[in-house]
Amino acid sequence: MLFSGEIMTFWVLVASYWVHLLATVIWLGGIALMAFIAWPALRQGALSANQWFQLQKRFLPWVNAALVVLLITGFIQMTNDENYSGFLAIDSLWAWAILLKHVAYGGMVVLTGYLQFSLYPAMNRLALLAEANPETAAAERDKLAAREIRYLRLNVLAASAVLLCTAIATAV
Repeated sequence: MLFSGEIMTFWVLVASYWVHLLATVIWLGGIALMAFIAWPALRQGALSANQWFQLQKRFLPWVNAALVVLLITGFIQMTNDENYSGFLAIDSLWAWAILLKHVAYGGMVVLTGYLQFSLYPAMNRLALLAEANPETAAAERDKLAAREIRYLRLNVLAASAVLLCTAIATAV
């Protein structure tokens, strides 16, 4: 009876919560690092553009892994919650909070995809162009930098919305 279904479900849920929290810390910690520490350091000249790109390169695999882990563990937790009534059964405050949480999560995924597959490659191309023609690249660099900080801030807002919705669903 040591490994009965209930005991296994309990430990799977415990592991899911633990890994989910670790992924949340990695995700939010990384966003906070990039938006509130690294970006201002770059703007003030305390961090070089090359160091900024290296931070991004190191952080992106962690972001992608955290998003996948959050998706899987969140699904396990949601389907095991007593408030869960079924797919798209929006019949309570808990269900609305979870729906809005998923919308915010989707926003984070879209923002991350845009940064990773569109904006960062454009910045890399611009860095190569800047070596050949620094004057031409300066104005474009400023535009891309402004867009990047805007998307980083949107990511912080989406992550905060996920946490707010989680708090609401937990309190119900």
